[in-house]
Amino acid sequence: MRPLITTVVRSLDGPGNTILAQASEATPSKEEHSRFITRIGALHAIEQEPPSRPIAWPGRLRVAAFNAERMKSPPAAARALLDRAGAQVALLSEVDVGMARSGNVHTVRALTAPTGEGHLYGVEFVELGLGDSAEMKSLTGARNAESLHGNAIVTALTLTEPRLIPLEETGFWFAGREGAQKRVGSRMALAARVADAPRPLWVVSVHLESKTDPADRQAQMRTLLRALDHFAPHEACVIGGDLNTKALPTGEGERSQLLENPERFEPLFADLRDAGFEWAHANVAAPTQRTGPGGKPMPPFGKIDWILTRGLRAENPAVVPALDEQDRPISDHEMVAVDLLI
Repeated sequence: MRPLITTVVRSLDGPGNTILAQASEATPSKEEHSRFITRIGALHAIEQEPPSRPIAWPGRLRVAAFNAERMKSPPAAARALLDRAGAQVALLSEVDVGMARSGNVHTVRALTAPTGEGHLYGVEFVELGLGDSAEMKSLTGARNAESLHGNAIVTALTLTEPRLIPLEETGFWFAGREGAQKRVGSRMALAARVADAPRPLWVVSVHLESKTDPADRQAQMRTLLRALDHFAPHEACVIGGDLNTKALPTGEGERSQLLENPERFEPLFADLRDAGFEWAHANVAAPTQRTGPGGKPMPPFGKIDWILTRGLRAENPAVVPALDEQDRPISDHEMVAVDLLI
């Protein structure tokens, strides 16, 4: 597996049509997948754009985590949602750069252009096609400009010491699923330190695998926690993102268990507790899935998006409906947000 990635560039470039074609035609083996990971430079660097007007440490920090479902809805809608949540730091997952399904634009730059905020962007997957089966059907004949899909951190605070943490490199998606979504890459986390915080504070955007089981999600979380032990041992930290905790109960009468003892269903929470993280004060015991623009998923909905804190006081957690100004869904996930104090 790739080691911790610390190389920073101003702009990530897609792999180009030759490598994409070769990867698409390659035998879907773990060995071939590793070979293409080695060849694609975008999988070995972090894109960083500093804020044009950095802000000072605010004392009370409002953090939001949001799976933007590729940011296929206009980034302006996500910007309005972040403003509605009052977010000063946004931990984003499922963010496209140069994908036909999201307008072949750099969606993070489109999101931050009105505000001058900075961003970090790391590639989770290089997409070898146009997306899932529905996207392939609706985009027949289209081409991707860059073919990048990943995680981002958006804020006007100054961030330093960025890290990209590969969480697995099994090649799970290299063969695609049901004839679509062939990919090179792996689930990952993106981390950085807030430069002006009164003591070390790390912010982490994470996305765990969706088509797997609790044991695999636990293994991915353990990889993340080992990395944090390496570069931020015992330091204040907030992790936010889509943990895909689909084994948790979804019944209304079972919601108290979501915060009280989620490790009964998803053992990764036991590892988080052992590492000093807590979630009871940073989350609402409510679902975070919703029916998105494509009409999926349908109820019952689960709580799969989380904010996890260590060395911080969490207040005012909220689930923010992922709706635009006309009450249309912009993602199949709600946004979660919380106030944090050191």
